[in-house]
Amino acid sequence: MHNATFDVIVLGGGAAGLMCAIEAGKRGRRVAVLERADRIGKKILISGGGRCNFTNLHCRAENFLSANPHFCKSALARYTPADFIALIEKHRIPYHEKTLGQLFCDRAAQDVVAILTEECDAAGVRIITNVRVQEVQRASDFVVRSDAAEFHASALVVATGGLSIPKIGATSFGYELARQFGIGIRECRSALVPLTFSEEDRQRYCDLAGVSSEVTASFGRQQFREKMLITHRGLSGPAILQVSSYWDGRQPIVIDLAPGQQITTALRDSPRRDLAAARAALHAAMPIRLAERWLELNPPPGWANADLAEMERHLHSWEVRPGATEGYEKAEVTAGGVDTDELSAKTMESRKVPGLYFIGEVVDVTGHLGGFNFQWAWASGYCAGQAV
Repeated sequence: MHNATFDVIVLGGGAAGLMCAIEAGKRGRRVAVLERADRIGKKILISGGGRCNFTNLHCRAENFLSANPHFCKSALARYTPADFIALIEKHRIPYHEKTLGQLFCDRAAQDVVAILTEECDAAGVRIITNVRVQEVQRASDFVVRSDAAEFHASALVVATGGLSIPKIGATSFGYELARQFGIGIRECRSALVPLTFSEEDRQRYCDLAGVSSEVTASFGRQQFREKMLITHRGLSGPAILQVSSYWDGRQPIVIDLAPGQQITTALRDSPRRDLAAARAALHAAMPIRLAERWLELNPPPGWANADLAEMERHLHSWEVRPGATEGYEKAEVTAGGVDTDELSAKTMESRKVPGLYFIGEVVDVTGHLGGFNFQWAWASGYCAGQAV
């Protein structure tokens, strides 16, 4: 068996792991990135429709879920969207803002992987792919064993990601490693994930698959005004993905089908109050197929002002009780993970095990849709890279 010794071993060649390796390498540390797959950055490559939504201009702690909502503040302040934009511009990668501060590559996500690869090369980082780790032990140093080699280092960084999208290699390895060292895990669940209809709602709405409309989706105090997409199984689109991260699996989500609009005003002001007039009012506010189905399923009980007020209220507060989520196969990220109480907010180092770090998606910090999870990856990776 081949033996190799480094100062730092990073488990996982995704966004967080590569950023950590770059920063550690710049500081003169001998760094190895061990990647289970046959290439690095697989999740980067499929993100943003293949164009990688690499950060968000409006990144704030409020854009993240965690049992400790303050934990992410230190890292996000130390490595900001402007810092990653500077890296993009240093390599002359063209990019654009899409909506709501979301930044994408003009060409392809491969540009981001190429940047990280170049930076790793410049920092002397060794990237080793197709490494199936069989066990990790700690004596004086950490020992990482695969079927073909044994790696030793005084610092071990776990950047193995979450459970989302298993088809590209997601596993529970990072969580198992944390438990091995007595580190707590917050319960994991799929996040930024489509929701499935109940059987009753599937029969009512799934023939509208492909219909998209701007809505405000709410759960508790969280609300998101973006597009909703009806699918053959349920609901998707940015508004639904956002609210899915907060859904408790039991209570209904509430959807405003006409945010910022008063649909029945024209009806109240008109001498004509009938289904044809109601249909015309709804057609002006939402896709025709959705408007037709809504009126079919929710005809107003009458045409008095009180009836129109009830119709208006219902349009702005459609309660949907999802059957479930589409699960980790369709989830963009995993919520929950390594308990932030176990880690230093400044360095990402375990409070119990010196030299052991956890960064990126494996940690209980989950961003909203729109580049926030990448920014957490860059920021947490940077902080660990400055400390190892």
